[in-house]
Amino acid sequence: DEKERFDPTQFQDCIIQGLTETGTDLEAVAKFLDASGAKLDYRRYAETLFDILVAGGMLAPGGTLADDMTRTNVCVFAAQEDLETMQAFAQVFNKLIRRYKYLEKGFEDEVKKLLLFLKGFSESERNKLAMLTGILLANGTLNASILNSLYNENLVKEGVSAAFAVKLFKSWINEKDINAVAVSLRKVNMDNRLMELFPANKQSVEHFSKYFTEAGLKELSEYVRNQQTIGARKELQKELQEQMSRGDPFKDIILYVKEEMKKNNISEQTVVAIIWSSVMSTVEWNKKEELVAEQAIKHLKQYSPLLAAFTTQGQSELTLLLKIQEYCYDNIHFMKAFQKIVVLFYKAEVLSEEPILKWYKDAHLAKGKSVFLEQMKKFVEWLKNAEEGNQQLSLQVE
Repeated sequence: DEKERFDPTQFQDCIIQGLTETGTDLEAVAKFLDASGAKLDYRRYAETLFDILVAGGMLAPGGTLADDMTRTNVCVFAAQEDLETMQAFAQVFNKLIRRYKYLEKGFEDEVKKLLLFLKGFSESERNKLAMLTGILLANGTLNASILNSLYNENLVKEGVSAAFAVKLFKSWINEKDINAVAVSLRKVNMDNRLMELFPANKQSVEHFSKYFTEAGLKELSEYVRNQQTIGARKELQKELQEQMSRGDPFKDIILYVKEEMKKNNISEQTVVAIIWSSVMSTVEWNKKEELVAEQAIKHLKQYSPLLAAFTTQGQSELTLLLKIQEYCYDNIHFMKAFQKIVVLFYKAEVLSEEPILKWYKDAHLAKGKSVFLEQMKKFVEWLKNAEEGNQQLSLQVE
């Protein structure tokens, strides 16, 4: 009697019989499943129910169908291998889980299990499951944490995980876009783990990029490349701040930064912005406006050789100017210090005439624009005159 209560065979027979009667009309299937929930124990037999809907019958460990069981062709694995059919199946799961909310957890567990069973399925079955999973991730029926199953060592080693991920991400991005995918991945801390779809010796941005670009997923390749750069930037900033607080010599810091730039393909503009924010975060600033400018000049004078090493291009100088503007605007005590900082950097050869004039003319930010342009007016006029004077001088020499 006790065995009978936990025996899913009877449950399976009822579901399969019902599916055989509805045939492949998926709307009729959804209605049948909706009605059956009132009569059958979905809570207890959730795994059996999902096994049938995906594979046509109960799955034995490893992903094979149990031989002695009746099975149905009204299931994902027996359906046509195309996006439209999988979208229709996704609707069936959606309706079922919306109607019986308690099935949510059981369905998530089922998908995690199916992913671990991938090697037991045919390529076509894997493709259908990948498309379906992508669609269900896109519409929120599934949580991206299920992707953890794909990091199973055996699946990764045999290339099953990466091939499955291609189909999955294609259908996910097709339903939404790469930004929505990125948000979902970030929520479950999966945004920096995608390279783990490959064995350790192939976990490089280059390999990932080549594989997914060739498979038609350029946006995913670019996303991963970006993530890597962001990670490298954060790492660089952290290390920089540590070196500064230790008081390491500038030549060592410059050498380290240049190596990181090369290794991680980080631009000079990005680096100068990182150095600026690192330099500004190493100090406890005075709360009095009249004292903070003096403190800032003293501090920045000390660090100007470091900044000068990474303003070798006009664009980098402009980036620095915009960062200074932003900082002075966001930190109210610095509002009056802007011009003093720019003049200091001009004298220290961190900034040159051209980028300053360009900033003044049309490249400034809107933040505090009128205040900063007013502060810079006299200095800019002096620069223009000095520039004209130089030109006249060079003409005389010629």
